[in-house]
Amino acid sequence: MSTATATERRTPFDLTGRRAVVTGAGRGLGQGVAMGLAEAGADLVLLGLPDSQDETRAMISDLGRDVEVVDLDVSDHDAITGACDRALAGGPVDILVNNAGIIDRHDTVDVTPESWNRVLDINLSGLFFLTQQLGRPMVERGHGKIISVASLLAFQGGIRVISYATAKHGVAGITKALANEWGAHGVQVNAIAPGYMATDNTAALRADPQRAEEILGRIPAGRWGTPHDVAGAAVFLASPAADYVNGHVLVVDGGWMAR
Repeated sequence: MSTATATERRTPFDLTGRRAVVTGAGRGLGQGVAMGLAEAGADLVLLGLPDSQDETRAMISDLGRDVEVVDLDVSDHDAITGACDRALAGGPVDILVNNAGIIDRHDTVDVTPESWNRVLDINLSGLFFLTQQLGRPMVERGHGKIISVASLLAFQGGIRVISYATAKHGVAGITKALANEWGAHGVQVNAIAPGYMATDNTAALRADPQRAEEILGRIPAGRWGTPHDVAGAAVFLASPAADYVNGHVLVVDGGWMAR
């Protein structure tokens, strides 16, 4: 872990000496958030599929931060305890970012049990059990930050993504319930609701000229979001600057929800 102590932090957003776990950090929003936390001073533990996070690990290492990789398929709930034990073996976890997630686009009449279960197993159930395992020592220690990546579909229904919308509504519910239960123990639990981001999840939308035009026409910022846009929100929620922010779902959407 970095040798600097909490007393050496220069700003309320400085994460020097903190240790953060980020799931699904191999690309997209997860990689952006992991890099943002590292740039703010945190050391990282990356949880994700085997061989998926080598690039992110190298980028963080180049910043001079300590970084570990723990293999985990978040849908394998039986493997979560072991992965958390490995993450905790290197020291206390101060920050957890639940980013891992998938989306499966189908007309609702065509959704299969296998598709439904996999989306919820990763986006909701896996998120909960991981949070339970890493949140317990935070509660016992009296300090911690938990940030989950929700979506605009924590507020809206979407089109042809019923399992994803259901899961993201659940992420917002978990966030609020845990904030109520763990806030008195010094643990802040919040979420980020990204808008339309230029990531793999939106590749099909961006490749559809009509749909892409419709989406951009509603975003006051006039552009798709980037992982960098979400990283700043994550650094804020992970930092001492957000010590009195709890149970909040922070929308990062270029103004979409204001229309």
